This record gives sequence, structure tokens and C-alpha cells, in this order.
Amino acid sequence: MLRRTLVVCGRGVVRRLSSFCSESSLPPNLLLPTNLVDPSRSKRPPPPADCSLPLLRSCDAVVPAHLSAVQAWVETLEGRGSEPLGWAQLHPDVFAVAPRLDILHEVETWQKNFKRISHANTKIRSEVRGGGRKPWNQKGSGRARHGSIRSPIWRGGGVSNGPRGPTSYFYMLPMKLRVQGLKVALSSKLAQDDLHVVDSVNISSPDPQDLLQLIREKLWGESVLIVDVGEEFPENILQATASLKTVNLIPAIGLNVHSMLKHEAVVLTLETVRFLEEKLLWHDQRYTPLYPYKLPYSDLP
Repeated sequence: MLRRTLVVCGRGVVRRLSSFCSESSLPPNLLLPTNLVDPSRSKRPPPPADCSLPLLRSCDAVVPAHLSAVQAWVETLEGRGSEPLGWAQLHPDVFAVAPRLDILHEVETWQKNFKRISHANTKIRSEVRGGGRKPWNQKGSGRARHGSIRSPIWRGGGVSNGPRGPTSYFYMLPMKLRVQGLKVALSSKLAQDDLHVVDSVNISSPDPQDLLQLIREKLWGESVLIVDVGEEFPENILQATASLKTVNLIPAIGLNVHSMLKHEAVVLTLETVRFLEEKLLWHDQRYTPLYPYKLPYSDLP
């Protein structure tokens, strides 16, 4: 009985995030305080069931029977109009998972530390220059006995148990946890109306001010992360974002939790949505390890 109750609660959380039709449907940990909400930045409600605009994308993967696809507007960057081009369906197992702030914290901490190398280094008594002669006789002077002026208890002496860099802080999180962190970040952004879908990243002008004005008109916030599948972005958007610190580009293969949390809004293209769903859902179905392990273990091929 307890197991059934937990399953129903989990599904209820998914349904609540997949609908996100009003702020009251969000869990308390995803709601902003009232003093931080700008009334002028009113968000567009999600597409209704009888939307007259065309469906530009449907889920390629099979949606579980107890879930429903998440609906999102599809906008464009080429025109100044605020009206969407159509709407798209997003897979609930990627864009409507339960919020797990503990997983976000673990992945964020891992991203900050796994490339960290500390170069702090102190000298021990044998590395400090001098101190080879005994400072005074062992007996007869009335002073404490010492064998070297570079002992750790002397000023200017060596350091005992100090850092001996370079020190690596590398460690790896399980792949399942890293994948779940991406899903939670995408779902949280979508639940807070900070994830937007566009048809492409083509813009009409390479002027940075035009891009900033477009972002202000669409109410995307102060910082925007634009994600596309291609390794090379169009020339106009590369020139427009070259001198902007708050608008950044990243390929879909390099999308990570830290980059999404650092920006207020995340903009995905239709191809990026298809790419992310394909890659992230594959990890839910795989039953073999990513890296084969054979005995006896050998570093050589």
C-alpha cells in the first residue's frame, strides 16, 4: 500500500509540472517571492487544447500512458512580432520531471570541482634553505634543545602537514545522476516560463542592440542562453553576441546544468529539442554500461 501511494504522489508531481497553466500549480520551492515578481513581465499562457496555430513538432518518442506531452509556444528570432509561429509538444520525461534541488546541487558542485586543481604548496623542513648546523650545544646553555633553525616550531622554518600541491579535486558523478540533473534543470526552467522554443537562430541583423531590443520585447529577462544543434552558428548571431556578456551561445552537445542556472532564460531550437530528447531518453532505456569493463583489467589496448 505504501508503494502505491508513493507512485501516485510522484505521478501527481509530474502532472502538476506538465500542466503549469498557473503559478498556483507550481511547487512552493519553484515560486518566486512576491517582491521579486515584476507585474509588467506578464507571461503568455501555454497553448490551449483547441489552439488554431499549427503544430510544428510532436514527440518522436512514445509518451507513457499515464503522462501527457507538454505544450510550448514556438517563436521566431527573425521578426519583431510577438506572436508565436505555432506550438510544439515536449516529452514529459525530459521537460516535466519532478523538481530535485538536491540533484541540481550535486551536479553544480561537481561541475565546479572536477576540473579544479589547487597549486598551493608549502616547504617542509628539508626544503627550506639553511638550518644545517645545530644552533647551540645540546647541554649547558640552559636553553631548550634544538637541532635546526628550520624546524616547524621555529619562525621561518618548514611547515608540517601543509598543502603539497598541485592537488586535483577530480571525481565523477554517475551518468544517471548527471542525466537527471539536465532533466531537472530543463523542467524547472520550463515550469518557471524561462525556457523558450524558437524555429531557428537566424536573425535579420548582426547589430547587438537589435538583439537586445528583441529580447526585451519578448520579456526573456536580463541574461539569455541560446542553444542550437549545429557546431557552427549563423554569422549574424555570432556577430551580435560577440560583444554581449549577457547573451551567450552554446551547442546542444555542450549544454550543462551550470550554464542553464547561470542564465535567466534558455532558448532552444526545434532541432535542439529533438536532439536533447533523443539523447536523454536513451539513458532511461539502456541496460549496458557506457564503458565496457573486462577482467583482467589492463590500461593497454
